[in-house]
Amino acid sequence: MSQLLRVQNFTVSSDGFGAGEGQSLERPFGHADPMALMSWAVATASFPNRGEAGGSRGLDDYFTRDFSHGIGAEIMGRNKFSPHRGPQDPDWQGWWGEEPPFHTPVFVMTHHPRPSFTLSDTTFHFVGGEPEAVLTQAREAAQGADVRLGGGATTIREFLDADLVDTLHVAVAPIELGSGSRLWESPDELLDRFHRDVVPSPSGVTHHLFWRK
Repeated sequence: MSQLLRVQNFTVSSDGFGAGEGQSLERPFGHADPMALMSWAVATASFPNRGEAGGSRGLDDYFTRDFSHGIGAEIMGRNKFSPHRGPQDPDWQGWWGEEPPFHTPVFVMTHHPRPSFTLSDTTFHFVGGEPEAVLTQAREAAQGADVRLGGGATTIREFLDADLVDTLHVAVAPIELGSGSRLWESPDELLDRFHRDVVPSPSGVTHHLFWRK
């Protein structure tokens, strides 16, 4: 049974940007308001590390709840893990605190490797190499489960351009960013390789579901 490479719950603006310009420690999404992008997921009952009871059910909650189902490893780009450029800050351990939401090995793609470390049940590995080589490592660590490609947009685009992605779920938020880290000019540009379903949500986002032809 083949292991899929899946993009899940990745959110872009209506003009195709997954984050704005000028990422920093204070502004992980650059000039973009993270709540304007991610409120559809944060508002659900199944959002990880939810601080209070309640939250919405329905379509958005289904996707949020399904985030970890069948996943054995994650790949992410350097800028999803850290705001730092150049050599790694050895004291930085990510944005997620002592309980990261991944619960699997995570492979951070970077030109500046550092030793692996573990927080709770998540181990972060820092690796170089081409997308295919990184995917091979992640699949070995996933032990037969699928691999999630977590982003950001530039990293997802690298794997798409290498024709390695099997399924994508992208939520399109009803905002424009104008600039930043772009996933696509239009989702239609993937239709030469993927089937697509488009499902609007009452929250205002539109879910685009792609799978290989």
